[in-house]
Amino acid sequence: TNGSLYKILEGRDQYKSKEEFDLIIVDEAHGFRSDSSGKYDELQKICKSQRRKDTTSCGTAKKVMLLSATPLNNRPDDLLNLLLLFQNSQSCTIDGIPNLKAFFSPIIQEYNKLMRERDKTDITAKVDKIYDKIRNKVIDKVTVRRTRNNIENDPDYLADINKQGISFPKILPPNELTYIMDADTSRRFYETLKQLTEKIHFARYRAIEFLKPQFRSKYKNAEHIGQSLAGIYRVHTVKRLESSFYAFKKSLATLLRITNDMIKMFEEDKVIIAPDLKVKELQAKGMELDEIIEHAITKGYLKEDILYPADAFEPIFLTMLQHDKKILEHLNDEWAQEHDDPKYDLFSKKLNEEFFNTNINHSGKLVLFSESVDTLNYLYDRLTNEMQRSDVLMVSAANRSKLTPDIRENFDANEAIDQKRYNIIITTDVLAEGVNLHRSNVIINYDSPWNATRLMQRIGRVNRIGSKAKHIYNYMFYPSRQGDNEIQLYKNALLKLQGFHSAFGEDAQIYSKEEIVRQFKMYDNTVKDNIDKKIALLREVRELYNTNRKLYHKIKNLPMKTRLCRDASTTKSVDCCPLSVDPKTIVFISSDVKTEFYLADDKGVQAIDFLEAISYLKATPQEKAIPFDKNTSHYNHVNKALELYTKEYVEAADTTSANRNDLDKSSLEANKFLRTIMQITTDDELRKHCTTLITYINEGIYSQLPRHLKTLAREYKNDRLKIKQDEYTLLRKIETLIKEYHTYNNQQQTNHTTDPQIIISETFIMTTVNSQQSTEIKY
Repeated sequence: TNGSLYKILEGRDQYKSKEEFDLIIVDEAHGFRSDSSGKYDELQKICKSQRRKDTTSCGTAKKVMLLSATPLNNRPDDLLNLLLLFQNSQSCTIDGIPNLKAFFSPIIQEYNKLMRERDKTDITAKVDKIYDKIRNKVIDKVTVRRTRNNIENDPDYLADINKQGISFPKILPPNELTYIMDADTSRRFYETLKQLTEKIHFARYRAIEFLKPQFRSKYKNAEHIGQSLAGIYRVHTVKRLESSFYAFKKSLATLLRITNDMIKMFEEDKVIIAPDLKVKELQAKGMELDEIIEHAITKGYLKEDILYPADAFEPIFLTMLQHDKKILEHLNDEWAQEHDDPKYDLFSKKLNEEFFNTNINHSGKLVLFSESVDTLNYLYDRLTNEMQRSDVLMVSAANRSKLTPDIRENFDANEAIDQKRYNIIITTDVLAEGVNLHRSNVIINYDSPWNATRLMQRIGRVNRIGSKAKHIYNYMFYPSRQGDNEIQLYKNALLKLQGFHSAFGEDAQIYSKEEIVRQFKMYDNTVKDNIDKKIALLREVRELYNTNRKLYHKIKNLPMKTRLCRDASTTKSVDCCPLSVDPKTIVFISSDVKTEFYLADDKGVQAIDFLEAISYLKATPQEKAIPFDKNTSHYNHVNKALELYTKEYVEAADTTSANRNDLDKSSLEANKFLRTIMQITTDDELRKHCTTLITYINEGIYSQLPRHLKTLAREYKNDRLKIKQDEYTLLRKIETLIKEYHTYNNQQQTNHTTDPQIIISETFIMTTVNSQQSTEIKY
């Protein structure tokens, strides 16, 4: 649909209805990390609606495939929201996770707690532990992931890529580029940071915060909005300082100008507040205030909604503006005297001595990223005028479409011929996605993006199949010590990337040499991760199928409830999973809800993952089962596992219970409102719709449905008389929600949960007694 999801929901442009689709493939799925956006709600409606016809034996649920190289941005919430595109939060089908919200809630709380402590202590290891848990318990079970190491670690895959002549370049550890400021520049830099962080109020962005109460009431959360805007711009100015002195000077001049413009509005007793009107830009173009007001009226604004007298504001606001003006004038004068640029000097030196060294850069191509267009303009000017280079291509959002042919012809290795017109491309993050730049194998990060995921996407432009280079060189301009103290840019980026690495096992360092890459050793492809182990098991099954079809079918056709007893003292499983003298039992249980493995002993039972279960179950052809002792704990262990399975999954499948303790506040409030309507109304259709919506909420199908109902509930404030009087209006509103969030057809509404079935169970006991009995013993 190329983003036009609403066309499917509204039946526009001859799109099929959402029920007609069997498979949903979402490319760049990380764009749906937030569950509060309209596009997320639209996609969730499409994914969760049932297929119109059960054309296969898989039922009416759709298949959903999310494609992303960077699914995690910076929070566990991101992963939860992606999962909720194809899972229900309270009726999850992921093995071992009956309730996604219950699993993620304590993790999110712990993560948020750590984020509050990150300025005081190193929390990297603890964050890593959080994502390690998410990966083991959830991600490994729903993700088809193949890193290049996985492919190179598997003999079949490796043989295949060798046959095709495909090789993967290796990303080398980041090269640190740290520029040193002289004493005068360092003093100016530090003083500026102190002024930006401790002295300037950024009052220009806080107008609604200081409106008097009678005027401020039209703005919700005015104080929070004002302080947030000030905080955002405070960070922005420090980032501009880190990007380049040139970009910072421009930002400084702009902040002074718009502060003066606000003071001028006070002097003329005409203060305009209209965020959508872009007043600052109109003032920058030289428009007088009366002209701006007339312009606003022609755009449909009411004069009284955007124009305020000076006395509508608290007196301290003008004082803060004048305070900011004084400091900004001083800073502008200070930076007008700064003509050094140690960062550019280091870049220029490396450009001449290292970046184009043929020992590392065989193609003679270079890619440079910066978040700031002003920084790129500055670099382009110095490269073309000062260095007299004619081979520099500058790309931003303003010219990307126009320059696409030049980008492809000069930097995309998939093109047959290199036009060789451009050897250096300097670009904003507009090229961080969806483009090949892999004629180059050297990438320069002139500044560090606030969204650390961008760093991974940047390197992905040159780290592509088809690259001729054996190694990727990644250069980073790290924040200076003073800047890092202020915005914690380095630490925040490290934490975000650490979360990604721990959760998804990315196989290369991106941002710093200190970054921990869990499970995957970049320099040692012989180190196996869980994906390698699963690939090896699949290969073993394929080999059995190809070489011994009879045994393959014998195993496949083993009867349900197969059980056996094994000698823990001789089994090869002991090597991977040491067993105590106490008996232990592996139980594999399945129903139409989900499958699960359990490890039970006399003390209790716990769910285990597939690979852990396999480490117990795997046996050599020579191993024989041993007899069950009459005192064996086998039956007790199996019953414990069945009890736990039934409690967690079969009962979880029943979403009709009125007393749910696993719902969030919005869902509880929505349910209470719907039940109140059902108690009051005499309309059978309205009752039926309320019952349906309660089912949707209890299963956790839609993220935004409870919020819509919560908003509707607060309109009525639990006023039963008003609910009764508005019965017809309520019916129309509830019908609208039913239509929007329709999930089940009538015949699909009844849950038919099959009884859990024991597939296989194995008990391990320590004994020296061996038996020649068959391993296939049924209950």
